[in-house]
Amino acid sequence: MILTHQMVMEQLKEYGAPRARITRMLKSGALIQIKRGLYVNERSVSRRVLASMLYGPSYISFDYALSRAGLIPEQVEVVTSACFRKDRNKLFRTPLGEFRYYYLPDQVYPYGIMREEENGLAYLIATPEKALCDATYKVPRATSLRDIEHLLLDDWRMELDELRTLEYAFIEWIAPMYRRKSVLALAAWLRKARQS
Repeated sequence: MILTHQMVMEQLKEYGAPRARITRMLKSGALIQIKRGLYVNERSVSRRVLASMLYGPSYISFDYALSRAGLIPEQVEVVTSACFRKDRNKLFRTPLGEFRYYYLPDQVYPYGIMREEENGLAYLIATPEKALCDATYKVPRATSLRDIEHLLLDDWRMELDELRTLEYAFIEWIAPMYRRKSVLALAAWLRKARQS
């Protein structure tokens, strides 16, 4: 279970020194601190659910979402998320693993996000199309069709047939909103790949 400091204090209100009790619980492992004011009481807590509570507003995207959608062959251990209205990227190293948050332009943030549930708790994750655009946004040097092809097929080892199944209309619509040549090049490359 994911617990805030207030929730833990409420559970321990019968104790004369609840803060001392929290310290003992942390030392014994009965409570695990994720960051100041955020705890879990078991290691099996969903990292996907935890990601949005750790830093937000955010949704899971980039490598983690691409792996989950089966677009990249590797299993990704670091939960990568997109956020907005933040001045810099953020990294959290926790007892449950690493969580990375990358800034995106405000205008693209609310589109292409799905709500999913795990054990009755909700989290947000990018559609495969949005995760691909987000990931490409992080590679500003890939501005030509050749660069994009190398990035997708060689670096990320994606399958051409899988890329052809993506909802191209969404990518074509959202690409200009990123205001980055790499995402525009992605849309152009996918248009060409679908026609061949």
